Parts: sequence; structure tokens; C-alpha cells
Amino acid sequence: MQKEFTFDPELTVDRLGYGTMQLPGQGVWGPAADAKKAAAVIVAAIDAGVNFIDTADSYGPFFANLYLKDALQQRPEHKVMVATKVGFTRQGPNQWTAVGNPAYLRQQVELNLFSLGLEQIDLLQLHRIDPDFSIEEQVGELAALQKEGKIKHIGLSQVSVAQIKAAQKVAPIVSVQNRYNLIDRADEAVLDYAEQQHMAFIPWFPLATGKLTSGDALTTIATKYNATPAQIALAWLLQRSPVILPIPGTSSVDHVQQNIAAQEIKLSDADFAQLSKLA
Repeated sequence: MQKEFTFDPELTVDRLGYGTMQLPGQGVWGPAADAKKAAAVIVAAIDAGVNFIDTADSYGPFFANLYLKDALQQRPEHKVMVATKVGFTRQGPNQWTAVGNPAYLRQQVELNLFSLGLEQIDLLQLHRIDPDFSIEEQVGELAALQKEGKIKHIGLSQVSVAQIKAAQKVAPIVSVQNRYNLIDRADEAVLDYAEQQHMAFIPWFPLATGKLTSGDALTTIATKYNATPAQIALAWLLQRSPVILPIPGTSSVDHVQQNIAAQEIKLSDADFAQLSKLA
């Protein structure tokens, strides 16, 4: 199984990454109860070999970015590819509103640079396409920022194949971040297109937040491999396609280490097929 994914000659990452969404307060709103612990979880991921970390300005908002900035400063010797997102505004816990005004997107890119302590964002993804603005306007603004050197690569989130193709007419698209996991595969067509294009497919909700921890087939197979159901679910994602880059999030150091261990699990063809029938 291919363990790495190459974005460009200077950016090759391990396919199993880490996502910061679970670090802020309840409803992805406000600070973590313990900011030092939040940063420590990211440090633990980096120390365990993770070199691809996904975040967004809307997580907190900005608190997740600040914890990531702290962790990166604690491990300056490690090369970590940072992916972040713009295009969502927040009105409170669990409230998300897409805003694709080009001026807003530009502002948020600048604020991501500040809050992450970076001079350039490795991967900037449009969190959602705002129907009030054209794809040309939204992706076009990101392309302008790319030409200015503030963004290296551009990606999209929660999009259709048609929307990806429309965006590709405006700028090169290197990633798509859609909801996808062992039991939710509504976006198989998007994944297939990403694979055809050698485009990273970054599944959000890769573990369905605990919903995958039950079920006779999953638990039976997990026992067979002396693994947790979550580890098996991640191992299945890694075997599903070489362009899948799972980013399981957690606020626990122990869970970070368990998740990373999943990349060492090689499912048999029979077990992979059995798990594939769970959707």
C-alpha cells in the first residue's frame, strides 16, 4: 500500500494526517478548556510522524489555528504541510454560513497567515462554494493570491464533480475535501474523479464520530487484527484509494497515537470486501 502522496516535487506527505476540528470548544466554538493540552495533541501527532495537518479559520473561529501555530513553533525542525480553509463564517456553536465574497476570502487568507504564523499557505481550500458568487469569482480570488505567493496550492471542499471541473477552468485544483467514510460513500464519483486527476481526496468525518465503533462485521474484523474499530475504518480508507488522505481529529494524545498506528494495518482482500459492503 502506498503510504505517501505527492503534491509537487517539494511536498510529499504521509497519507495519514491529523485534523484540528475537535480542538476548540463545544460546537467547534470558543477556546479549548486547556490550550496547552490542545497544542500538545498536535505536537504528539508531529512527533509520531504526521506531516500533513488540516485546519480552518472557522474552527473556533481561529483557536485551532492558534494551537497549530503553537505546536509548529515547538517543532520547528519538522517539515509539516499545513492545509487550511476559508469561506465559512460563524454565528455560534455548530452554526456555519458560507460567504464567498472575494474581498472576504482575501481577508481570511491574510488572517490565516497571521494566525498560523506562516509566510505561505501550502494548501488553501475553499470551505464551501457560496451560491451568491460565481466559482470564477471565488476560485479566481484564490488564484490571484496564489500568483502573489500567499498560497501554494488550491483545493475545494464539499463539491460535486461538475463544480471541480468548473473550478479547474479557473485554476489548478490539487485536492477535494468531502464527507466520506466506511458507511457514508455518497461521493464515490468525486473520489473516482480525484483519483483520475491525481487529486488528493481528504475525507472529513473519516470515522463518523464514533458511529463506526459498533456492528458485528467491523468489531469482528477489528478483533482479528488486534485493533480498534476506528483503526480498521482508517485502514479501509487507506486501502480504498491511493489518493485518500484521512485526517482523523481528536483532542486525546492516546487517540492520536492509535489513529496513526492504523497505517500499519494491511487488510486482507476478503476483509476489505466485507467492510466495503457496510455502506
